[in-house]
Amino acid sequence: MSESTGAAPTRSNGKPKLALYWAASCGGCEIAVLAIDEKILTVAEHFDIIFWPCVVDGKVRDVEKLPDGAIHVCLFNGGIRTSEQEYMAKLLRRKSKVLVAFGSCAHEGCIPGLANLSSRQEIFETVFRDSISTDNPQGVLPQTETEVPEGKIHLPLFYNTLKPLEAVVHVDYTLPGCPPEAENIWEALQAIVNGTLPPPGRVLGKSTTVCDECPRQRTEKKIREFKRIWEVIPDETTCLLEQGIVCSGIATRAGCGAKCPKVNSPCIGCHGPNEGVEDIGARMMTALASVIDSKDPEEVEQIITRGIPDLVGTFYRFGLAASLLRRSRLQPAGAG
Repeated sequence: MSESTGAAPTRSNGKPKLALYWAASCGGCEIAVLAIDEKILTVAEHFDIIFWPCVVDGKVRDVEKLPDGAIHVCLFNGGIRTSEQEYMAKLLRRKSKVLVAFGSCAHEGCIPGLANLSSRQEIFETVFRDSISTDNPQGVLPQTETEVPEGKIHLPLFYNTLKPLEAVVHVDYTLPGCPPEAENIWEALQAIVNGTLPPPGRVLGKSTTVCDECPRQRTEKKIREFKRIWEVIPDETTCLLEQGIVCSGIATRAGCGAKCPKVNSPCIGCHGPNEGVEDIGARMMTALASVIDSKDPEEVEQIITRGIPDLVGTFYRFGLAASLLRRSRLQPAGAG
């Protein structure tokens, strides 16, 4: 495995090579790269984009033929859900000097990681047999190998558990967000070009919380009731959490400019935990427990149950796959 440094990529053989890959994610990170607008032309001036499957025609075999470490930077978005994605993660790790977990899916698993609440079999039954829009009278489920008249068709193995990129290969840097903000992408690319990256192992961007970027007024929080966002129109100046709306800004890494709270919508945690927090869900639960204005255990339970009916979806919306929980318990026969 190549050891990464914060030094500027060498140009002894021409432009440094840039690769981008899309694993288990929605694809928003790919679009976010283009959100830097005309600066993408500057990127093209500095880098030879040799692999970006959703934008340019590139072949895996061409990457396989490259010497190890030939790619200077790879922006890898998406979690690892299949054997093909794991192969690509290991291949691009070997071929890249600097591997960046690009966006929330690569960083923490994000929304696809919530599927860790179900087993592979449960997911297949829902998608291919039980949903009302499914037309599959034979009840066929995907197989890794299928015989057809022309020969064998091979599909990647769909894993029971989605994993963040760091759980499969060593990651040099993480650029958080769902997707990362355009200005943060540009800053990271500039740091790569200029050789001003921090020491490896860092999350690129700020280390404090969204609350530090939020202009809303905060006082002592005393909450007797949590409200769903469709139940109330919050005022535009008071801390949303103080108004009883679950806002994850208190445990979420800064860097977005508090864009959601600024438009009267609570932070939902897409930048992941701030510096020093191991589990964002545990941090959120601790924070909310400290502001509930009741000493009666039964009343506290009622406040939480009534106002936060989906605990995992609220506290681990983006980070379940990278959390201490990781997934729901699997039956022994389905472990994997």
